Amino acid sequence: MARWLEGTIVENIHWTENLFTLKIDADVDDFTAGQFTSLALDVNGERVARPYSYLSSPQDQLLEFFFYTATDGILSNALVKLEAGDKVWVKQQSNGFFVLREIPECEEMWMLGTGTGIAPFFSILNTEEPWQRFKKIVLVHAVRTLADLRYQEMVEALKTKYDDRFLFQAYVSREVVEGSITGRIPITIKDGSLEESVGLTLDVNKSHFMLCGNPDMVKDAVEVLKERGFSKNRRRTPGHITIENYW
Repeated sequence: MARWLEGTIVENIHWTENLFTLKIDADVDDFTAGQFTSLALDVNGERVARPYSYLSSPQDQLLEFFFYTATDGILSNALVKLEAGDKVWVKQQSNGFFVLREIPECEEMWMLGTGTGIAPFFSILNTEEPWQRFKKIVLVHAVRTLADLRYQEMVEALKTKYDDRFLFQAYVSREVVEGSITGRIPITIKDGSLEESVGLTLDVNKSHFMLCGNPDMVKDAVEVLKERGFSKNRRRTPGHITIENYW
């Protein structure tokens, strides 16, 4: 049975009307970058829990999570109202196989995320392991508007630290933003414009993909990548595509 710990809100950062970040102090068990846990609140006498990926890395002092308040999201609409000092339930043990130990050897890692699905990638990128394993890392973040494109200071820090080993590409679907791509990730994989933009070619002998975010993006991207000769990564049959699927 899951064990719940009482965590304390240290900071609630409201980025936009619908996007926010919580920083939480809680003594959870050790986790691996890329994993998720569950958060919960008691709402109208009932404990409401949902899974969320860590954005923070295992070495960080505080736990950090990135949220979107869905219209019908009972928990997210309660979490967004929390203030410093408020309490939240945090599951003590983390879960998930969206971690680098599940990734076969490759030279180039493509991390494709939409919205708050970018969180586990930052958790991974702010550890040493990916930089010890991969020659190049491409981070793709697809959002609706420029205001939704958060954590750019973290992106810039990674660019500064790792130079041309780290490539970043933004997608903004509802605005024209310089340097970003307008459109869906799967379409730009299919027509080659993603490769052209970042200056790397997808290669079944070099490339691996980690996908997290909107289920339609994940499903469509997997299908397009299969057309290019890539296969899903499974423990028994290692492949090129690893997905986060706790949705």
